[in-house]
Amino acid sequence: MTALAALIRRDIRIALRVGGGALIGVLFFLTVVVLMPFAVGPDLALLSRLGPAILWLGALLASLLTLDRLFMADHEDGSLDLITMSRTPLELACAAKALAHWLAAGLPLIVATPVLGLLLNLDMVATGAVALTLLAGTPALTFTGMIGAALAVTLHRGGLLMAVLVLPLSIPVLIFGVAASQAAITGPLSFGAPFSILCALSLVSLVVGPFAAAMSLRHGLD
Repeated sequence: MTALAALIRRDIRIALRVGGGALIGVLFFLTVVVLMPFAVGPDLALLSRLGPAILWLGALLASLLTLDRLFMADHEDGSLDLITMSRTPLELACAAKALAHWLAAGLPLIVATPVLGLLLNLDMVATGAVALTLLAGTPALTFTGMIGAALAVTLHRGGLLMAVLVLPLSIPVLIFGVAASQAAITGPLSFGAPFSILCALSLVSLVVGPFAAAMSLRHGLD
């Protein structure tokens, strides 16, 4: 557990450095949300109706933007070989790295959501609902994207491959995240059903993601 905690602290410090990736994701999220009102136009009713989808789409793209460096930087400096050969199970190490990535790149997006919701004409209830769904759904984006990041380590054009693999797997999270947000804001659907499915997707990815990523790394580094 000490080794896993040290790995999480190390990855968070690297991500928070200038150019580490966390700030890039937040700036991209901010850019998407700021530009959307100019694209949609002055219709405030339309903007508030599209607000949850815009926030979710921006968070999805921002989280995927920094996933390519999840294992690549460690592979380039040799740290990944040390992690693979250490006594710590590789599955737990992958889970720790994904958790550190979510804390550094995913959690700031959730914190910024209430402020950015004001730009989309969303009230506090609506932005709170979107932030809650992002809190439940963004772990699924990180742990699912970790599989593509592991496959991209040893392959040429890995970034393109990661996008092709991860985006289809992220679509269910996007669908149920937006559905839960819309149900909480306007109804008439129940908030509980899509939100429960969203939580289930995160739990499944939390279990499957580390094992699939560890398997990909073992085969890729052999």
